[in-house]
Amino acid sequence: MKIRLLGKTPEELKRIAAGVGLPAYTGGQMARWMYRKKVRSIEEMTDIPKAGREKLSEKYEVGVIQYTDLQISRDGTRKYLFPVRCSRKEGFALADDCLVEEDSLESGAVEAVMIPDDDRATLCVSSQSGCRMGCKFCMTGRQGFHGHLSVADILSQFLAVKESDRLTNAVFMGMGEPLDNYENVMRVIEVLTAEWGFGWSPKRITLSTIGVLPALKRYLEESRCHLAVSLHDPFPEERFTIMPVEKAFDIRDILELVRRYDFTGQRRVSFEYTMFAGFNDSLRHADALSRLLKGLECRVNLIRFHKIPDFPYDCPSDAVIRRFQERLGENGILATVRASRGEDILAACGMLAGKHKE
Repeated sequence: MKIRLLGKTPEELKRIAAGVGLPAYTGGQMARWMYRKKVRSIEEMTDIPKAGREKLSEKYEVGVIQYTDLQISRDGTRKYLFPVRCSRKEGFALADDCLVEEDSLESGAVEAVMIPDDDRATLCVSSQSGCRMGCKFCMTGRQGFHGHLSVADILSQFLAVKESDRLTNAVFMGMGEPLDNYENVMRVIEVLTAEWGFGWSPKRITLSTIGVLPALKRYLEESRCHLAVSLHDPFPEERFTIMPVEKAFDIRDILELVRRYDFTGQRRVSFEYTMFAGFNDSLRHADALSRLLKGLECRVNLIRFHKIPDFPYDCPSDAVIRRFQERLGENGILATVRASRGEDILAACGMLAGKHKE
């Protein structure tokens, strides 16, 4: 197994260059080729002498993973399937991939979803294979946890999709809990936003989390990207029945932390609220949600539930969702109904499972 260069910083690449007898500035050249020109091989880095490229290729590779399947929805949404070899070890991919013990790796597949919308092209990115948060309405959470994705595997989702050159936004809302793979996700965000990397503004990136409190605090301190919190029920005892992590991360504690930060400027916080008929869609819930969020500059995204096997609830009617939205508005809470995209190819919220529909 060769060492993958994808995900490394210019300083790390300089040390790699020096290790094979190349000038330190070669590290900057490699970074530009990978992150700006998006090449797939060392051989394409043509401003590095051929002999130098050959030396690098003996031990290293760029490491972009190609997708193995693509499905296209009637609404234009695209779902890509990627093979991965993930590890249960924390932060393993910040070390050289080839140094990871073979028996600690698990093969699997993850999905990334590209959502077109007029002049926007948003990539919904996966950060883990499976998930250990256990949300009962989510297909990813119900398959269990298989491992963390490496930095290179997460970045491959940006580089391998057909729309790579025209992506405008990214949301870490695919398979896995991003803050449960904190070090690798933050390295990816560094590559996306650094001048030597993709050069994106942090405003183009949103991270969605159920609220892993220790990592959430670090994210709010160390990043300027947007935040989306998966809330789904304002009553802790009810939230626990569909989101077992409520026991470890009480929504009231999450809100207490979020309130310490300023979201009145360009950085935004939103709350995701998947609606289940007869469970969390009453005006009582709308009023409790309003009290929970009172005084916080935020938006609530109401999400239509997409039916999955062995889960007892359905999606409420449009009239019920609209009345819920209106009640939030009457209480001073801005709420929008998220458009459902890609349901026919199992690409909508909560439907990703790392395998494609037959």
